[in-house]
Formats: sequence, C-alpha cells, structure tokens
Amino acid sequence: MARRMSRMAKSSGFQMKKKRSALKRRSPAKIQQVARKKAMKIVRDKFYPNYDEMAFQQKVKTDQIMMAKYGGKIDKIAKKQVKIITKGEGERVAKAREAADNET
Repeated sequence: MARRMSRMAKSSGFQMKKKRSALKRRSPAKIQQVARKKAMKIVRDKFYPNYDEMAFQQKVKTDQIMMAKYGGKIDKIAKKQVKIITKGEGERVAKAREAADNET
C-alpha cells in the first residue's frame, strides 16, 4: 500500500487532487480522523519519545499497548482537537485559496 501510494503521489492527477481538496473544508468525519491522529501523536510523543527509532514490530506492539493503556485519554484529547481543528479550518482553506491565487 505504501509503495503504491508513493508512486501515485508523484502523478500529476494526484497532485491536482491534493490541490483541489486543500481548497475545500474537510468533512466532520475527516476532521475526526485528523484529530484522532493528532491525539495519538501527542500521547506517543509524551510516553514513547524514541518511537521514531523503534523497529516496525516494536512500533506495532507499542501502538497496541498505547491503545490499551491510554485509549480513554486519546479519545478525550481527540475531542478537544476536533474543536481546535474545526476552528482553524476556515483559516487553512483561506490560506490555501490565497496560495492558489498567487500561483496562477
């Protein structure tokens, strides 16, 4: 999957798709997804600072432990992150549109 995505990311069609999606507001489901990712990163950085240097198997095990131990905490942080991301969404879109206008 990762190899396929890295190959697709280079294509001009995919680049245009990314640019077009940057000009639109994200759906509540997408915001929830981004917030959860951010929350997991916050918890991971706090409790597992050397996560980036871990082997793949060790990362998988760490993620499982993290979900078991800190699942509730991640949900709470994600809930707060949803509000923060939603608030900043308009600004993000405005910046993207401004950048698109300057580019052409």
